[in-house]
Amino acid sequence: MTHRIDQTRRSLLTAGAAAMVLGGMATSRAAAQSSTSTAGQAYAPGRRMLGALEVSAIGLGVQNHSRTFHTTIPNRAEMHRIIRTAFDEGVTFYDTAEVYGPHESERILGEATGEIRDRIQIATKFGFNVDLETGVWAPGLISRPSHIKQAVEGSLRRLRTDRIDLLYQHRVDPDVPIEDVAGAVQELMDEGKVLHWGLSEMGHDTLRRAHAALPVSAVQNEYSMLWRGPENGLLALCAELGIGFVPFSPLGYGFLTGAIDMGTSFAPGDFRANTSRMDAEHREANMALVALVKSWAARKSAAPGQIALAWLMAQGPSIVPIPGTTQMPHLLENAGAVNVTFTESELAELSADVATIEVQGARMPPMVADWSGVEAPQRG
Repeated sequence: MTHRIDQTRRSLLTAGAAAMVLGGMATSRAAAQSSTSTAGQAYAPGRRMLGALEVSAIGLGVQNHSRTFHTTIPNRAEMHRIIRTAFDEGVTFYDTAEVYGPHESERILGEATGEIRDRIQIATKFGFNVDLETGVWAPGLISRPSHIKQAVEGSLRRLRTDRIDLLYQHRVDPDVPIEDVAGAVQELMDEGKVLHWGLSEMGHDTLRRAHAALPVSAVQNEYSMLWRGPENGLLALCAELGIGFVPFSPLGYGFLTGAIDMGTSFAPGDFRANTSRMDAEHREANMALVALVKSWAARKSAAPGQIALAWLMAQGPSIVPIPGTTQMPHLLENAGAVNVTFTESELAELSADVATIEVQGARMPPMVADWSGVEAPQRG
């Protein structure tokens, strides 16, 4: 029977295609910095390092806490409860961006984390052409140094905090040298407003240049069993440079949870409806991955999504997936993935099985794909 995914189903959704593609102050900064440690130092189980920033082994993406489908707005109080429950479950790493909402995702996270602010790590992003005051989203990308500083001031206000633990350039601005971006972030670090920085979906050369200009703590790119692109050199580059890796859409937009089958249709505005890997002919081939995680779920007494997340975390010690959800049962399930482990032989077997499945279709619409792998211009 054909069915439409609604807010009671597991969903990692966006409000549109492009959105997928974001004294007392001294005391709180000191508390935040005391929660980090340098690479190589011991840290507690369930924790991982993104460069010199220590975070929980799994994070929470709050992109859809302001809106899932175009017509669906989650209950705000329930989103606050999910954020706080994540903390109770050991999740301390929260991911947002100015473009999510726009602006509303940051506001919701700020509202929910006041009492726990000094015990968590917040990541947000700049770079899309979002009006600094109204949140109206216009075409294009903006990473001019002056704009970065204004964007960060807005994020700080909405997040109700005096510093951002991890600030990403959301997408590379093709008109701004990455050295200029790094310079602006360095000035924000000097002011104590940013503690660490990273990039998302950038070209490999741009990452090297960025790291040379100002040490990068993390890269955030899509990565899952459904999209293994980072295995083609990016993961190795991050390991070489000592940069952590944060996979977004680690459950393949819900596909790897088993919630999507051949009878599933998508609501208007659902990002997945515009990705050819979800077209019927491609989805049928890609269902082999669902069958695989379901078989391993039965074998490990776990949920299919937990297998997908645990496999990701097993790909490297500095990989920190950030599954997003607006549903409490899914939050608890995702957080529990840290308890799923594989022996060396099990991991080799599972990885070999994953490698035999050739995913069909594109991961994103061409308009969004054009923002990925971009190299920043050289300084003139």
